[in-house]
Amino acid sequence: MPRREAAMAAPVRVADTTPLLRLAKPQAGESEAFLGARQLEAAVRLQGLFRRAALMPRLTMSYDAVRIPGGGGGGNDLSDSAATARKQLNTLVAGLPGDCAGVVLDVCGFGKGLAEIEAERRWPRRSAKFLLRAGLDALARQWGLDDRAVGPASRRLEVFIGEGGLPTDSVRRREREM
Repeated sequence: MPRREAAMAAPVRVADTTPLLRLAKPQAGESEAFLGARQLEAAVRLQGLFRRAALMPRLTMSYDAVRIPGGGGGGNDLSDSAATARKQLNTLVAGLPGDCAGVVLDVCGFGKGLAEIEAERRWPRRSAKFLLRAGLDALARQWGLDDRAVGPASRRLEVFIGEGGLPTDSVRRREREM
């Protein structure tokens, strides 16, 4: 599988409600962040996939006629894109180690804090932090992400418009071949 670029020109956007933002920045006295570019990109992709899969519990009542029992409509309330996202999510999670998968889903999907996860599972402090990084590493490997982009050293620049805004010979040659 070809490697894809994880460190992009534009900064990666992470939901402010997750501990990922704090882990993606160097803390006081540290030279680098706990999560690298590939882990952060994997987390952002997983957040998007989780959102498309529509797995977050509803916090408000829906008065949509389709969702009210006996309300008519009779349609399937799960869209094709949500079903596809759920299948992709299942495939990705199946490739992660057991405890790592739970922590990654709790943090990236449900937006839980690391301390909350450790308290729920009665784990020692900072254990969820390391399982999160291990899980995001495995996820990044599944997606083929790397910390830096790897590609050809140089590429010939192809110009289509020459002097005076006229097409170059390569464009004219292509037009004749068509």
